[in-house]
Amino acid sequence: MKVGLFDHIEHGERPTAQLFDERLTFIQAADEAGFYCLHLAEHHQTPLNMVPVPGVFMGAVARLTKTIRIGPLVYLLPLYSPLRMIDEICMLDHLSHGRAEIGVGRGVSPFELKYHKIEHEDSREIFIDAFNCVSAGLVTDTLDYSGPHYKYENVPIALRPLQQPHPAFWYGSSNTTGSTWAGEHGMHFVSLGPTAFAKNNIDAFRDALAKRGGAAQPKAEFPGGTAIGVLRHIFVADTDEKAKHFGKPAMEMHLAQLNWLRNMHGVTGLTSRLNVPRGATFEDCVADGSAIYGTPARVREEIERQAAELGINYLLTYLFLGAMTLNEALRSLQLFSSEVMPKLAQL
Repeated sequence: MKVGLFDHIEHGERPTAQLFDERLTFIQAADEAGFYCLHLAEHHQTPLNMVPVPGVFMGAVARLTKTIRIGPLVYLLPLYSPLRMIDEICMLDHLSHGRAEIGVGRGVSPFELKYHKIEHEDSREIFIDAFNCVSAGLVTDTLDYSGPHYKYENVPIALRPLQQPHPAFWYGSSNTTGSTWAGEHGMHFVSLGPTAFAKNNIDAFRDALAKRGGAAQPKAEFPGGTAIGVLRHIFVADTDEKAKHFGKPAMEMHLAQLNWLRNMHGVTGLTSRLNVPRGATFEDCVADGSAIYGTPARVREEIERQAAELGINYLLTYLFLGAMTLNEALRSLQLFSSEVMPKLAQL
């Protein structure tokens, strides 16, 4: 099993420049520890994400790291010009010397889409059109494309990716519709949420992938050629009590950030595209499997249990969140990488 690193880079009750500096230090440590890939979220107009232009931050990461792969999970394609997206993907691939991994999606928040003049009910069609256009533009010197939302004729494409034909596409999904679409297109895949909820999405993806015949761009480092993963919030310390001491406030601040726009708009129940069942507390998240804390032995045991149930070959860890200090995050990372990751590599 490979292990990756996920981050929103949410507001952490510290100056933004300090937030960025600390995250870059933390990512360098993850690089040195052998993490497979950094996957960075994109959200807008919310303290959940202080890097709403992820390509800028990933460019900095590319120049400070050596082996960790780098990519968004996900670029919100309806918010981009496809031509600009093609150029950004190519630039990131070259800046990282061929370490780019490109997650794509439509956007989970109707509020964020609306701020950018995209109607939620139109976003899937726009996303699919944008994806088809970007995919075509990455493999040609001249783009000719005609879709319902984007049309280009005889446009020169001066930048080409370093990886050929282009960096692999990834998809993160919280519903079976998106999971099935990702499998049908042979993408690499990550789900999230409570274990039973994540399993439904992973099974939908795996079924569609099998019907397709496998990944569009297979990766030899993953059994079967396709990364199939789950996101987990993980807090590791020398004792269970120490892990909970920083994990509980971090997780509960993160939950508040996740719900910040919903609360601002007066939405309190589950709504379309906000349909991931989430616990209200740290304890709820531990109970449903989306958060894991404790000593290295306890964390390893729970990951192994979930991996067997879900049938995954990729664990996407969320290790630095909320108002955790850099020292807390680095200690958790050190314990995880030295005492948990070696065992997971054998799965």
